[in-house]
This record gives sequence, C-alpha cells and structure tokens, in this order.
Amino acid sequence: MKANELKRGLVFQADGRNIVVKQIHVQTASSRSGNTLYKVRGQDVVTRQKFEQSFKGDDNIIPVEISRKAVQPLYREADGWTFMDSETYEQYILSDDVLEDELPFIIEGMEGINTLISEDAILGIELPPTVALEIMECAPAMKAASSSARTKPATMNTGLVVQVPEYLTPGETIKINPDTKEFLSRV
Repeated sequence: MKANELKRGLVFQADGRNIVVKQIHVQTASSRSGNTLYKVRGQDVVTRQKFEQSFKGDDNIIPVEISRKAVQPLYREADGWTFMDSETYEQYILSDDVLEDELPFIIEGMEGINTLISEDAILGIELPPTVALEIMECAPAMKAASSSARTKPATMNTGLVVQVPEYLTPGETIKINPDTKEFLSRV
C-alpha cells in the first residue's frame, strides 16, 4: 500500500508500532519535481502516544487488519462514553483519552458510528462523514443577512464552536464535517 492511499481510521505499522490515523494533511509540492507530502497525525494503538510523521506519496505503508462494528453512544460518564454494539447489545466504555478528537461530535443515540477493532481490542471509533448538532448559542440573526460568506461563531450542544453563516439562530440543527470542523448545511 502507498502513502497516498492512507485514510482516516486506517491502522498501519510504523517503527514496529500500530498507528491509527486521526488526520491527514496533504501538502502539494509547488515545483514540478517536488513530491506531494502526506502529514499523518495519529495515535499508537497500545500506548495511546501521539504520532506525527510525513510520508511521500509513493512511500510503502504496511496496513494492519481491522474490523468495524456499528455502535451507538448511550451515555457519558465522568471520564468516558458508554457505547452499545448495535447487533449484540454488548456495552463498551471508551475513555476520553481514546476519544480525544471525536468528543466534540458525540451525542446520545447518534447513528453511524463504528468501533475500530484489531485483535479483539477496541482502538477507537470512526464518525460518520457528517454529524448533525444543535446550535445552543450564537449572535442574533441579522435581519438583512444574505447568503454571503460572512460567518459568526456558534456553540453546539456538545460545546464545539463552529463558524456558521450569520442567518442561523440558536435551536437550529446543522450538519458539520467532523474532519474539518466546518459547517455544511442545515438539517
């Protein structure tokens, strides 16, 4: 497998460790002979240490086999979330350390979440491509607001702050891209 095939949620080997990919930033070369770089942010599956490294597009990567199971968040505890397997109704508790990047997007009863499992160990979760959250707090809507590119900060029901168009008001539900933390549309 080549580095240009890396995706969020994929697990690969690096320096004898298994790394789960959390973010990928693609940096395109400005010159013709330059290589495109793939800056990978991830986490060691076992030690939970952060991992950052850049790869060239044609670098070889060794993927690790993982399976995915559909789960649903049930409730939040002091230091983690309890998830339920959608098929077996088995419950798992994942700590905030494991869910660090996903915490601002998780709400009770949310659909479309998968756990990433390798060798019977839960590595983390994979969020759906879009997440619907409710706006709790933001500046008042502008009466003459057009659909121009002007935005304002809005606080979601999970505490996440996202830039939204100025015509949106508290109580509205919007779709957000969890990778970029950007507003996509109203629900």
